[in-house]
Amino acid sequence: MFKLDLPPDPKEVAAIEARRNREKERRSQIFNVQNRVLGVDVAALNSQVEERKLWKATEQNREAAYGTSQVQYDVVAQMQQKEEAERSRHLAKKVQEFREQKQQLKNRQECSLSDQNQGWTEFPGQAGDYSPGYGLASMQCFAGEDLHRATDRRMQQEQYRYTLEKQIQEYQQARLGKQYTDQLSDQLRLAMDAKATQPAKLEEAYRKAVSSLKANANKAKAAELAEQKRLENEDQQEANFTEIQNQITSDLLTENPRVAQHSVNPRQVLAYCWKVMTPEQRAAITKAQEKQRHEEEAQRQAKRALDAEWESQTSCLAQAIVDLEEQERQLCAEFQRGLGSFNQQLAKEQKAQENYLNSIIYTNQPTAEYLSPAVQHQQPLSSGWFSLPHRGYE
Repeated sequence: MFKLDLPPDPKEVAAIEARRNREKERRSQIFNVQNRVLGVDVAALNSQVEERKLWKATEQNREAAYGTSQVQYDVVAQMQQKEEAERSRHLAKKVQEFREQKQQLKNRQECSLSDQNQGWTEFPGQAGDYSPGYGLASMQCFAGEDLHRATDRRMQQEQYRYTLEKQIQEYQQARLGKQYTDQLSDQLRLAMDAKATQPAKLEEAYRKAVSSLKANANKAKAAELAEQKRLENEDQQEANFTEIQNQITSDLLTENPRVAQHSVNPRQVLAYCWKVMTPEQRAAITKAQEKQRHEEEAQRQAKRALDAEWESQTSCLAQAIVDLEEQERQLCAEFQRGLGSFNQQLAKEQKAQENYLNSIIYTNQPTAEYLSPAVQHQQPLSSGWFSLPHRGYE
């Protein structure tokens, strides 16, 4: 029925064999008189101390070599990161210049769908003269005439000044970065020459140089991010204004439910235009919520009734347990009383038996002749009956 001839577990067999081998080795160390050592093995302890010192020296040499290589790798990585940042900054600068020169807002050729009168408002009829006497067909701007020449020239000069200042600042930052890089390279070479005599100074100089380089890089990056954030904010504000204008002039913000109805299929709802529910839909939702509320109330009532039934069953069961315990205590008390009366009866019978033995059976006292061994050896016992002696002289 059951397969009892199962093969043993290999893991369990291996564990038992390992424990057995360890026990044999321990016994051989204890019971072998030649190899047994009493007290402390000084030679073994000295060898362990020497091994520990050798291991520590090896680890220190390894850590020193690793630290030197890490310093070199970090310096090379810093230089590569700075070159990559310089290339990225130069590319971003070129992109920004192209956008400022070739992609200005006033030169755009896209047509705004929200502004139907763009063709009329882009080129007003009265560009320079706002006299009411001129109409739309009146010529206000002639060939070769620039009514906003002073404003455009002033803005162009400001743009040139801003570009020149920015180029000067970038050139100074690049020169400072190159100076810091050269200084860092010189310090690294000097530190590598004096690393055997002044490791602490090398580490401190390297830390200061790296900190200064990081600070300069962070400042340049922060300035670049600030400029980029400013441009992004301007673009975002312009997009927000356009979005607000579109929202105001469109039907998206209306609360009319008919806007969301499809023109071909009235049952279909346009999700991007839907804003409010109809009274019928709200009434259906309210009815469904009321139905769910009644169902939950019925479930709570049923649960309370079930809990009350369980509580009553629990109380009845507890009362039955109490009655059984009381009955058990009464039976135990009755048993103890019967056992006491039985013990009293046994004590009376034992006392009567003892009185019978002491008063009737063990009444004869031994004489001196019975106690004398010489008389017993010379004179044989008489043929008459002799009563049993008292049990105290047996």
